[in-house]
Amino acid sequence: MDLLKTRFVPLAVDAWYFNRRQDPEGELYRKVVTQENSRRDMNQSTQGRYSFDADGTLLGFNNNRSVERVVSLLKKALEKHHDVEASALDAAKKQPQYDRTVKDGTIVANVYAKVIGGQEESANDVTKMFQASIGEDHLWIRKDEAEALAKGDLPASLKRRIGIFHLNDFTRGEPSLWREPELKSWDLALKDGRLTGSIHLETADGKRGYEAEVLGFVESKDGKLSRFDVVAKGEFWGAGRYTNTRGTPKGKFTLGVVLKLAEGSLEADKVPPQGARDLHEYIK
Repeated sequence: MDLLKTRFVPLAVDAWYFNRRQDPEGELYRKVVTQENSRRDMNQSTQGRYSFDADGTLLGFNNNRSVERVVSLLKKALEKHHDVEASALDAAKKQPQYDRTVKDGTIVANVYAKVIGGQEESANDVTKMFQASIGEDHLWIRKDEAEALAKGDLPASLKRRIGIFHLNDFTRGEPSLWREPELKSWDLALKDGRLTGSIHLETADGKRGYEAEVLGFVESKDGKLSRFDVVAKGEFWGAGRYTNTRGTPKGKFTLGVVLKLAEGSLEADKVPPQGARDLHEYIK
């Protein structure tokens, strides 16, 4: 961590997007990653850790979570590093369909998920780590939706977005997103600043689902949304394709999901929602 904070400029990007982006940022990304022989096919995953100079010269690569290997990657990169001349990218030139920066007027809410019951005790440190983990995501509330909430109305678009994209178990990796037909019931009402309701999500084969009660509070100040606190708590079962099964409880387990307005002062608040890879489908 000291090396990363003092000798590097650390960043994280969505490799799927950068494989495809036809803009200056995408071009720089592909210039870097294609110097690694195993990452030249942009139709395949290019995930991994890359260290590079400002001109795009690759200094090192690995795709391993081992702390020792990461430290080794960093130290070797410092040995190879040299001062270079590099022009700043034109950050204004972004390919629209791959631009997931927060737009003016969009309200960001932090979303947290945690398994709070139904787990078997384990002596394995890695399993215990996954069992104790808290998932974090972000909800984007459109400007028009925030204005409606401030007036005491609950937009159907926001209700849909929360149900399909955010009430999920994302505590142990990337969850499989719900599909429209899997939203079996979603009763949510806003009255006098109080959100109440329940939700039932379930796959066609019944192997994954979530049944939860929902409670929330919405407040406005000077005509603007000032509070959006929502809690969902209920029984979840199953796991997604990319969910780490190391800590997945057997059968049904209690999952809590919390949504709360972000302060907006952190870089982390700018991270796009996991469900926004298809931005139109997410934000519509």
